[in-house]
Amino acid sequence: MLELFPEGFAEEACGDAVELVAFTDEAGVSRLRETFRYVEIAPVAGGWDEEWKRFHIPVIVGSLWIGPPWEQPPGGLTPVVIDPGRAFGTGGHPTTILCLEFLHELERSSVLDVGCGSGVLAISAARLGFAPVFAVDSAEAAADATRRGAALNGVEVDVRRADALVDALPGADVVLANLALRTLGALASKLDCRLAVTSGYYAREPPPLTGFRHLGRRSREEWAADLFSRE
Repeated sequence: MLELFPEGFAEEACGDAVELVAFTDEAGVSRLRETFRYVEIAPVAGGWDEEWKRFHIPVIVGSLWIGPPWEQPPGGLTPVVIDPGRAFGTGGHPTTILCLEFLHELERSSVLDVGCGSGVLAISAARLGFAPVFAVDSAEAAADATRRGAALNGVEVDVRRADALVDALPGADVVLANLALRTLGALASKLDCRLAVTSGYYAREPPPLTGFRHLGRRSREEWAADLFSRE
């Protein structure tokens, strides 16, 4: 989706399914029809110039306010401004929120965000006082979005484009991995960390993290996140 629609897209829960909404123009709609011939396509009348913004609303998680640059953060909270223009949203998905809830409870130390997307978790960690913060993603657009987001928020994040299942990963006290279950299972042996916060799966699906001891779980809207320690 990111390759097809570099302008961005949103995920909307639809029962047990996920609806993907692309932000694009007529040319993008044509690309979508050519690629997904049997998928229902419903363009929004009037274009996406303003309509796409309604998918990116601020969220508050603990001490953090996370939202797009066109929203005004309230006083008393730590703002994390995420521009969703070329990435995956501004942090409103339940799996992101669950990871951030765990992050609030952890001792401030070094962090590695694997599969950083728009950089919400990495930038939020830096805003909470974790350091150093590393972020990796295989998509160049995601790495670029995270770099821009770190600069926008005035924090330092060491962003690297890498395939987490193939390339060497930086060591860190805490790993954040909001990923698909299959990826998590393959990634476990490569993680050099003391703690791991995982998410990206339904609560009915136990994450296969070999070599780690399960410490706790949070759930939200059928999604789950788990905290592990290295055995």
